[in-house]
Amino acid sequence: MKPHIELKELIARHATQEGLQATPVPRLTLIRASQPTEPMHGVHKPSICIIAQGRKRVQACERVLEYGAGNHLIVSLDLPVLGHVIDATPEEPYLCLRLDLDLALLGTLVLEMNTPILQTAPSCKALGVAETPDALLQAAIRLVGLLDRPQDIPFLAPLIERELLYLLLRGEHAGLLHQMLTPNHRLQNVNRAINWIRTNFHRPFSIEILAAEARMSSSSLHEHFRAMTSMSPLQYQKQLRLQEARRLILTEAIDAATAGRKVGYDSPSQFSREYRRQFGAPPLSDVTRLRTRPGDLAEA
Repeated sequence: MKPHIELKELIARHATQEGLQATPVPRLTLIRASQPTEPMHGVHKPSICIIAQGRKRVQACERVLEYGAGNHLIVSLDLPVLGHVIDATPEEPYLCLRLDLDLALLGTLVLEMNTPILQTAPSCKALGVAETPDALLQAAIRLVGLLDRPQDIPFLAPLIERELLYLLLRGEHAGLLHQMLTPNHRLQNVNRAINWIRTNFHRPFSIEILAAEARMSSSSLHEHFRAMTSMSPLQYQKQLRLQEARRLILTEAIDAATAGRKVGYDSPSQFSREYRRQFGAPPLSDVTRLRTRPGDLAEA
């Protein structure tokens, strides 16, 4: 059986529900969609996504990327994206695996490999798309295949994950991963700022405070933050606030005004206006629509 067909059948067998499905394998998530989804905003974790069937479109860093069966996406920092499944049917659903990147393991491998890694210069320094070689597919098959043998997961999953990350560090986007680990690399500085914003998004902040956290000057932080994410720190904060407010309204059944206050908005009218600009509809209409489309709700 060809590797991409074997991976497709494995994911189809274990991803029995629409949307994201956590697995007993650490950091591994399976994704299924039986119809195209509407464009949804979200923050993509540092991870690799390998598509086994269907296609997806992602907009990030002022670029629009399409990738499908035979491709994988690598994301190297917490990156706001606009993404949606564009090719999926009940008979041939969109099937994908996502493995969140273990930075400690990546760092260990880089030290052990002790070989120069080609530094790439992608248009966006936070993500890339490439064809999935057979060796990477085979490692992914073995990782998902452990779901058929749960007793083997604690012993074999770490070995297979190590192999998979090793293959990524030998691939065309090795430089994108390597820069995540280089001491004082600008991506690490920006990532410190991102982590601070994610923890304190509900609070106002000054660029000076954020620059000190990132160990950069204010001008350098603004320049490199935009280069990595295609947005300013304040725009990044606003996206996090709106996404958290959306989650609160969806999962905790609170009203829009309360959700807006919880994420840091003093003005209900400003919150409603910015929510509509971000998600294309006022909070009540948006949440009602999401609840009628399970696939979109899972992507949200």
